[in-house]
Amino acid sequence: MPAQYVVPQFIEVEDKIIGPISVRQFVELMVTAMILFILYSLLTFVTFLLIGIPIAGVGFILAFATINGQAFHLFLLNVVVTLKKPGLRVWYKELSNAELRDYIKKAPPPPPAEILSKERPAGSRLAELSLVVNTGGVYAGEDDGLDLNIDGKK
Repeated sequence: MPAQYVVPQFIEVEDKIIGPISVRQFVELMVTAMILFILYSLLTFVTFLLIGIPIAGVGFILAFATINGQAFHLFLLNVVVTLKKPGLRVWYKELSNAELRDYIKKAPPPPPAEILSKERPAGSRLAELSLVVNTGGVYAGEDDGLDLNIDGKK
C-alpha cells in the first residue's frame, strides 16, 4: 500500500499568534506603536495629536484592512505598479540613415507568377449519364459520337 501524505489546506490563511492577530499584523502594529512613542517623546501633546492620529489610522488600516481578499499593503503595491506602467505601449522605430539607404537600394520584389488554371467545362454531363443509367441504356444521349448504350447499338 502506498504511503499517504497529508496535503496542507488553507495555506492562504496567515498563522495567528495572539488571538485574531497574525505575525504580519503584530509587526505592523509594533512599528506604528514605536513611531507614535518616538513622536510623543519629541513633540508637544497638541502636535503629537495632530500628527499621531493620522499615523495611527494608517497603521491600523495597513494591519487590518483587506480589499478583494488581499491585504491593504499588497493593494497599495498593486496600485503603485499599475500607475507606474504606461497605459498604452507604442513602438516608435526610427530608421537610421544607413538603414534607409539599404532599404532604397533593395530591388522591388518580382511580381507573383500567374497561376494557370484549366477552363471550366461549359456544362456537366452528370445529368445525362445518370439518365442513361436510370433508363438502363435506353436513352442514348446526345449525338456527340459516343456510344452510351449497353448493347453497343446507337
